[in-house]
Amino acid sequence: MKNKLPSIKSQTKICIICEGDEEYEYLERLRSLEMWNTKYDIVLENADGNGNVPARYQDKYQNDSFDLVLMFCDTDRKPYEQYVDIKQKIDDFHGVEGAADMVLMYGNPCTMQIVIQHWKEICLKSPAKKINAPIIEECTGVPNYKAREDQRESIFGQVTKENYMVMLERIKRLPDNDTVVGSSNFGKFMDCFASEDTAWVDRINVVLEG
Repeated sequence: MKNKLPSIKSQTKICIICEGDEEYEYLERLRSLEMWNTKYDIVLENADGNGNVPARYQDKYQNDSFDLVLMFCDTDRKPYEQYVDIKQKIDDFHGVEGAADMVLMYGNPCTMQIVIQHWKEICLKSPAKKINAPIIEECTGVPNYKAREDQRESIFGQVTKENYMVMLERIKRLPDNDTVVGSSNFGKFMDCFASEDTAWVDRINVVLEG
């Protein structure tokens, strides 16, 4: 019987399924700024809509090419039907209650709740772009925000290493309860991505595997 040497991994591979363009392009900007520890090889995938997120997650998880698969969504409006549906499908897929909470990054009421923290400490009350547009213009100079490609490019282009650190401190002061307006667990995952210690990946997988 041959002795099997343990494999030596240079990096921990993580796939993040992003709900849409805002989530994908924001994380792409953070990756381009090299804000995360080089121990992680983070691959981003745009699901092009929250309805596609569970299937994309399951496909990547079963593909077994990654050490961990995560999701990045917003909660949208109460009663958060589509968001709750995503969580239920992930729990059912793993057969573990609360599995989704281990692998889902979120912003309540929307992803802009996270992004806006780069410039202003504020609790957004609504996911509606029309309501948030004046706040976004005040912070970024981008008027009448409707998430057009040129608008997204302008906003994310203003994300810097310096205001990333400001965002991180602010976002970690938000409640981590996805039923609360103005909440997010984004800071927790950013701390993980910055960590030299990759044991948190193993701890999540232990839960997912029941």
